[in-house]
Amino acid sequence: MESLKELLVEELSDLLSAENQLVKALPKMAKAAEAESLRAAFEDHLAVTQDQVSRLERVFEEMEEKPKRKKCKAMEGLIEEGSEIIEKGDPSALKDAALIGAAQKVEHYEIAGYGTARALAETLGLSAVAELLQETLDEEGDADKTLNDLALGEINESAMALSAQEEQ
Repeated sequence: MESLKELLVEELSDLLSAENQLVKALPKMAKAAEAESLRAAFEDHLAVTQDQVSRLERVFEEMEEKPKRKKCKAMEGLIEEGSEIIEKGDPSALKDAALIGAAQKVEHYEIAGYGTARALAETLGLSAVAELLQETLDEEGDADKTLNDLALGEINESAMALSAQEEQ
């Protein structure tokens, strides 16, 4: 890389790949979720993620750049971890708790990526791009909070009760 703008294009290309991978993975996560509240959270996040893909496409247009063709290996690995949880078929409450953990790893990766991209855009004076990225960053924070609230509530309580029954 020879410039900050090139670094930003690289980061945005990773994020676009990551979001496109997530669009394919979220329906599987929703289907695997036992708790209706978790299923709804995954379904809601799918719609948000589809909007984020469109917003990233607008970012590239705003920058008059094209995304690089690449596959985000970080997201690929995170999605693979989630797929392993689904395939194990653990008891439902425990599986839901594990799915929340996997989904929060995804959110934290995205928060870091969008934060980095927003900082680069601000440094480059691309205020419109920075605003679009901040919008997505806010949505990722909201999704993380939703998952955390589910974990602190019914999902982990159900998993704890199931664990207690199995120990007896």
